[in-house]
Amino acid sequence: MDQDSPYLWQETPLILSAPISRLLGVNAFLKFENVHPSYSFKFRGMSFFVRETMKRKGKDVHFVTASGGNAGLAVACAAKAAEAKCTVFLPEGASKSTIELLKEQNADVAIAGNFYLEAFNAAKERAMMDENAVVVPAYDEPLLWEGHSSMITETFNQLKQWSVAEPDAICCSVGGGGLLAGIMVGCKKVQWDQVPLVALETMGSNCFHHSILLNSSGSSKFATELPSYVTKVHDEASKLDLAQFDSFHSRASGSLGASQPATGSVRMALEREGGIRCVTIPDELSMQSAVAFADDHKALVELACSTTLAAAYKPQLLDAVVPPRSDGHKRNIVFIVCGGFKVSLRELAEYEEVLKAEIERNVNGHWEVVLNDGQIVDVDYSLKQS
Repeated sequence: MDQDSPYLWQETPLILSAPISRLLGVNAFLKFENVHPSYSFKFRGMSFFVRETMKRKGKDVHFVTASGGNAGLAVACAAKAAEAKCTVFLPEGASKSTIELLKEQNADVAIAGNFYLEAFNAAKERAMMDENAVVVPAYDEPLLWEGHSSMITETFNQLKQWSVAEPDAICCSVGGGGLLAGIMVGCKKVQWDQVPLVALETMGSNCFHHSILLNSSGSSKFATELPSYVTKVHDEASKLDLAQFDSFHSRASGSLGASQPATGSVRMALEREGGIRCVTIPDELSMQSAVAFADDHKALVELACSTTLAAAYKPQLLDAVVPPRSDGHKRNIVFIVCGGFKVSLRELAEYEEVLKAEIERNVNGHWEVVLNDGQIVDVDYSLKQS
């Protein structure tokens, strides 16, 4: 590891998307976080955590984590870059491709338990037996947020080439809230606290949206009646009520499915000057956005990422959460293309078949999107050509 280098990641591209800008009538900027070694933004936070931990504990530190998703791969990639030992615990049934990806990054892979919590407990037990071991959290950790915040400081500087001092909004997907926390930390650094943040989730894995409403004065049915698979829990340390998911009901839950959000992320969102605009969408809208993005930008993104892009492909949705400017100028919107490795050509083809079948059943149909306190926006099935 180069001790003189301030970080392990490289700056990622920010591009002005011609097709999405044309479709929406805005300046649509895409921050490509899928080009990191682990294919997702998580490499920023994980590599910052790894580097800071090695500064304190030395080169013999052993990083231990439990994740079959993007967090686990990011830890493995960061540990490899830092020439450190890494063990990733996975539950039974983990895919062969995931195991191979981790081993390609020199990570030791341990199979333990039938589900994530058992794998996580096994990881903690392993760490207790090794004085050099450190358990790496998936998203609820300020060091991770500090690393993630670098994407905003980069964006701040990159927007200058278009003479944009600040965007009219930043759109991102939310699982446990680590990415969003990093964006909020970054916005504070560049004095963008007043910039609205649009946090998008899928129905059935939207723990952040429900948690925000549990701590707000929402009055709609969506705000006051939790689904049967969600329990309201009180976190005494933060004095916050959180939505705890006992099960997930979204195809995007492999990456977005956190049982409850990071308390720090919820707290920052509730106190933030520019606020947070919460959006919950159906899986099908994420599928459609993933396919459209592949056509437009020749890049594959998993559902957790294409959830963000739903606002990029549905003008009526974007207008509902970020209304046109009163001065008539084009809005400058940043979309965080957060990335993720859980995607393939086969899956995109499957999404196309799912969408085709649903649209054929009702050509003039629409999907319901839930905004903030429970406002419903009907989004047409049709995808206007960009």
